[in-house]
Amino acid sequence: MRVIAFKCEREPDRYRVGSLLSHGEAVDLTSLISQGSLTASEVNRCFDLDGGFLRAARERATDLPRVDLSAVGLCSPVPRPGKVICIGLNYRDHAEESGMAIPQSPIIFSKFSSCVIGPGEAILIPNGSHQVDYEAELAVVIGRHARRVTAAEAPNSIFGYTNFNDVSARDFQFADGQWQRGKSCDTFAPMGPFVATADEIPDPGALRIRFRLNGETLQDSNTGQLIFGISELIEFLSRSIALEPGDVIATGTPPGVGFARKPPVFLKDGDVAEVEVEGLGVLSNPVQD
Repeated sequence: MRVIAFKCEREPDRYRVGSLLSHGEAVDLTSLISQGSLTASEVNRCFDLDGGFLRAARERATDLPRVDLSAVGLCSPVPRPGKVICIGLNYRDHAEESGMAIPQSPIIFSKFSSCVIGPGEAILIPNGSHQVDYEAELAVVIGRHARRVTAAEAPNSIFGYTNFNDVSARDFQFADGQWQRGKSCDTFAPMGPFVATADEIPDPGALRIRFRLNGETLQDSNTGQLIFGISELIEFLSRSIALEPGDVIATGTPPGVGFARKPPVFLKDGDVAEVEVEGLGVLSNPVQD
């Protein structure tokens, strides 16, 4: 199943959730978790594998109303994650291009959940930054409360997967000496267009991952190059951080990022940034100064 979140014109500040169909339509699944539309945080209910939503969605998909996607606004499928946890230097060749040692354990940082945007929404270049960079990533959406789980148990905690762009203001990031501001500017976490449930992605460790800028491919790799696999990451994180349904883990980016290129390539007004992970569609966002 491919889960989406969307807005209707009559309720511009509320969300509905659905299952994406292959012909420009979606099944509206909102009624399975609420009598009305949802706040951004309430969308996370649909990612709870113990809450019955996914089972009901599969059983009742044929008798629920359908929505023409051209008549609604597609949003990030996780509009307000409880946590956005990111992994740095998790592709061996990206660590090498950055001139940094291969990590011995995962490098963890976060983004504020308020910087999440969906497909088609503009990445905004913040005032004072001239080095806004892109990072194509595979993101994991957590589906079950997880605390101190083993790598073998970790797949049971996964709801699904989506495209993620870890947009970064490099001048802020390097000037501050830590990453929070440079990673968390408004609009710096594009995600989507849908979350594919885990059964649709049987091997997340063997997916082609690409980034295109204005149609030119600048990153092209495979998640098989991850230093720490998804199950390892969930085990590592859950030792000290309780993971909850709707939390998002961005698993790192492959080589080809803008600041490491010669000459460097940074996002500018009028650009179009695209992330494509195999099986997860294309996440496309314009760039606006």
